[in-house]
Amino acid sequence: MQPVLQEIRTQARAAVPDAGEMISYGIPTITRNGHYVVHFAAWKHHVSVYPVPLGDEAFQREIAPYLAAKDTLKFPLGKRVPYELIGKAAERHGGK
Repeated sequence: MQPVLQEIRTQARAAVPDAGEMISYGIPTITRNGHYVVHFAAWKHHVSVYPVPLGDEAFQREIAPYLAAKDTLKFPLGKRVPYELIGKAAERHGGK
């Protein structure tokens, strides 16, 4: 599980200039200028990333298979995690 969480962290930090980090709600959080950008956590059967920003139609189609709630991406364990998509979500929420 740690390699998956580390790669999520790496992708999110790369997408957010001057990214900071903190624990918020008991889970890792990427921040920018003191404000949260994205939270991520591992659970028993999946990894979640939230909140997911709204985006154009193409972005909405891209995240649709992973959308578990209106603002949560859910990636089942044992399947490939689309890390680049996590980077895009972080970038749209508070990045470059």
